[in-house]
Amino acid sequence: MNILVTGGAGYIGSHAVRKLRETGHSVVILDNLSYGHRESVPNDIPFYHVDLRETDRIETILREHQINAVMHFAALISVGESVEKPLLYYGNNTLGAVSLLEAMERAGVRRFVFSSTAAVYGEPEETPIFETTQRHPINPYGRSKWFVEQILQDIAVSDPQFGFVVFRYFNVAGAGEGGLIGEDHRPETHLIPLVLFAAMGKRDNITVFGTDYPTPDGTCIRDYVHVDDLVTAHVLGIEALRGGDARFYNLGIGRGYSVREILDAAKNVTGTEIPTVFGSRREGDPARLFANSDKVRKELGWEPQHTNIEEIIASAWRWHIAHPDGYNIL
Repeated sequence: MNILVTGGAGYIGSHAVRKLRETGHSVVILDNLSYGHRESVPNDIPFYHVDLRETDRIETILREHQINAVMHFAALISVGESVEKPLLYYGNNTLGAVSLLEAMERAGVRRFVFSSTAAVYGEPEETPIFETTQRHPINPYGRSKWFVEQILQDIAVSDPQFGFVVFRYFNVAGAGEGGLIGEDHRPETHLIPLVLFAAMGKRDNITVFGTDYPTPDGTCIRDYVHVDDLVTAHVLGIEALRGGDARFYNLGIGRGYSVREILDAAKNVTGTEIPTVFGSRREGDPARLFANSDKVRKELGWEPQHTNIEEIIASAWRWHIAHPDGYNIL
């Protein structure tokens, strides 16, 4: 299958590109490099430095490469930034997706895999979270993704040949086998790399926000899925996708790890004490968030291979030790 991967130079997109090639698919990459890294993808793959909102250029790329399906990762991902700059997020994440979908419609491409987020659920009252749990995003980032999910459903109603898969991510972590690619966000906001930066001396400490939650150790619990397992689900999804499909799946391992457990695991992996500061709760941080992933396991046969948190952290640690300055982008 000929697959266009948007955001293919980003953290998750670059792992997806490698997994697609390993499974025999032809890949074309589109990325505006605002956060992605050209060094993260092989030079022999067609690469286009294009923004999502360049509809005409994307249509041309789709036609020239005879694209059969699109895997869409290109998005801004910082919740805090989305609150400060909502128009930036709606412009890129929502309107950018609309532009991409319009180019696909013109070029006759009717298979679409969408990178969504558990943030569409907002602050659910119960866990684990099912795909049918009420969607009530509480920030522009979550809403920018939720709007696209609704748009996809509207397109499917208007075009019975259009098929899509939506994957709602929980916390993605780790790095691919071999340590060639990994997580290099600028700025970094994810817990595990920040903890590892503290272990490396790249930051003074890590702040734990809240120690009085109704959890066994008082800190928040989250579901961490290894990036290789995540992209494996995407390959399974795109291979199963047919016209008329409207599929929604949670991607998480189905259990959570607390912040203290992350710190303890990182200490074991690195052999280093993690300098820690304890602060007050952040507004809007639920005590527990973890997925029920029965649906994706049953329908796609997905089975995560990396469920031990020390194993996940160790893969990230190998990447960061080998690439202390990330992809060395100035």
